[in-house]
Amino acid sequence: MIKISIIGLDTSHSIAYPRLMQAPDCPKNMRIRGMKTVSCLRFETPYQNKDGLDKRQQQLEQWGIKVTENFDEAIKGCDAFMLEINDGSFHLEYFKKVAALGKPVFLDKPLAMTTADGRAIIELARRHGTKVWCGSSIPFCPPLDKIIAGAGKIQRAHVFGAYGRAPAGDSLVWYGVHSFEVLQRIMGPGSLKVRALETPSTAIAAIEYAEGREGIVELTPVWTYGGVVTGKLNDQQVTTPFVLNSARAYYLILRQVKAFFKGGVAPVGMETTFEGLAMMCAARESITRKEAVAVETL
Repeated sequence: MIKISIIGLDTSHSIAYPRLMQAPDCPKNMRIRGMKTVSCLRFETPYQNKDGLDKRQQQLEQWGIKVTENFDEAIKGCDAFMLEINDGSFHLEYFKKVAALGKPVFLDKPLAMTTADGRAIIELARRHGTKVWCGSSIPFCPPLDKIIAGAGKIQRAHVFGAYGRAPAGDSLVWYGVHSFEVLQRIMGPGSLKVRALETPSTAIAAIEYAEGREGIVELTPVWTYGGVVTGKLNDQQVTTPFVLNSARAYYLILRQVKAFFKGGVAPVGMETTFEGLAMMCAARESITRKEAVAVETL
């Protein structure tokens, strides 16, 4: 049994993931066996007030999870950490607290709100030899694997997804991460430049890759993820539209988290995760400057 300490209670994920591990009413086909949340560190952020935290604490306590505001109590007896903090500006602060403890860490998306913080997190992980993986659940949703496998050599991808509005910080980074990581899953690493624009409800980013390859990310108020992939297979152009089925997104990523905590390799490397953050930050800068912006590298 892998005993988990959850750091943060300002996101619904702090409830959703323990539910799949140990809630009595969790359906059998959604249960993740072999993991158990034992504790949760609670603190306020702009993303959740005291009343909301109280309600979430009550739910976790019904599942036998200790909720505390004391860090030492929260980490006692755990085998791994899940940093479930909605506000990415807190990620570096709390990663510093767990990085030297010698236990694997799942850092829920986004990596950070700035590339400076993202770089610092990766440097801390390297310095302490900390196993860490950061990512969104959306790139693991079907039928994306099948779409990629059937596209051959991918030349272009247009991805659309939700543009959730952040109560603090940059909404493009906070919620655009889902769609940008879907694009990365399709195109792979190697983005060069980003040109972006924004309306009151939408943001669109065009990402330039080597050899004329291109990615488009469109963020809209519609809570659906999908896109179109174009590639070459056996010298024939293949263009495939898709819509992702996110009904089991939490289950699918939590299976990956379990494998990672048991010693497996992270399905996405931190260099790729940093590139995704850098793409989003470049998109924001492009919107401000009204010109193409180079993607920062590690």
